[in-house]
Amino acid sequence: MRTPLMAGNWKMHKGPGEAINFLNGLSDAVADVEDREVLICPPFVDIYALGRMLRKSETPIKLGGQNLYPAEEGAYTGETAPPMLKECNCDYVILGHSERRHVFEEDDSFINEKVKAARQYDLIPILCVGETEPQRDAGQAEEVVSDQIRGGLTDVEINSADELVIAYEPVWAIGTGRTATPDDAQAMHAHIRTILTDLYGEGIANGVRIQYGGSVKPHNVDELMAQPDIDGALVGGASLEVGSFERIVKFEA
Repeated sequence: MRTPLMAGNWKMHKGPGEAINFLNGLSDAVADVEDREVLICPPFVDIYALGRMLRKSETPIKLGGQNLYPAEEGAYTGETAPPMLKECNCDYVILGHSERRHVFEEDDSFINEKVKAARQYDLIPILCVGETEPQRDAGQAEEVVSDQIRGGLTDVEINSADELVIAYEPVWAIGTGRTATPDDAQAMHAHIRTILTDLYGEGIANGVRIQYGGSVKPHNVDELMAQPDIDGALVGGASLEVGSFERIVKFEA
């Protein structure tokens, strides 16, 4: 049984003061959650303060970064190294998000370097994959996602299922209010699991959690999470309010 991973990607929202208030509220809201994992991925300026809070707390909430640079240190102005995330109490890091691919033009090769760096420093990569609307309309969705997974995981050694998370985020559904139908999402998640089986074997593939992302909201999370190969959600805008994210975390499927 795969433990659902319910993650909030705050993107470029919330400074430290607002982030601290949010974490206090969310900690109370999900204190009784036991059968799923809760993760927040705030902006870098918030991570140190939230990491200290979580070290002193009994809350089940985990912390993740939204990105990293694949080097231990160096002259990389504006970047964040994997050891810095670890020192701030991060367990996860989002890599290959569509905004990194399309706004910052990161390719599979560079994302692969980041995945390797995350594993080197014992961070769990959440590797994001997904097709654009023109690619889906052209019947290329499975091919695009396959290439992104294989490219992002080239020469990446995975010894157990808990060392990797995949997030399927159809680009046409991110921040648009459109959501893939549960059946469409399930079909792609099942396809992703076949790719993981080819790369790592059935045992690991059956245990890797595959999240869905793309306009996940309180009103659609239950139906999405009822699908057999959807193992959690990577939530954007709906993770910015405690009540909204609480409802998503406490999905009923």
